[in-house]
Amino acid sequence: VQLVESGGGLVQAGGSLRLSCAASGSTFSINLMGWYRQAPGKQRELVAAITTGGGTTNYADSVKGRFIISRDNAKNTMYLQMNSLKPEDTAVYYCNAVSYGFGLSYWGQGTQVTVSS
Repeated sequence: VQLVESGGGLVQAGGSLRLSCAASGSTFSINLMGWYRQAPGKQRELVAAITTGGGTTNYADSVKGRFIISRDNAKNTMYLQMNSLKPEDTAVYYCNAVSYGFGLSYWGQGTQVTVSS
């Protein structure tokens, strides 16, 4: 499975961005997809996740009510709509996909999101 993120950039506080993650390869094997982020000097953390079957979602407390994760299975693409962005949202955002059957976890290359105050 290959994952390619897009949509990052520079935005002012209070603004919005939408990230996309396009999956290719053995996408039939993916059970769970998620967005992680890593700020300088900090550990990578889960932002939001979604199951590819039932569409069950999970969010970090810090983004609840501001971010929305979604997926289009027909396009093999996952999205992260980020609203009311804050400077503390600044990080490299990574797309992740998990295959329970293969026991593998896949990562994209990351996309930078910078929120200016």
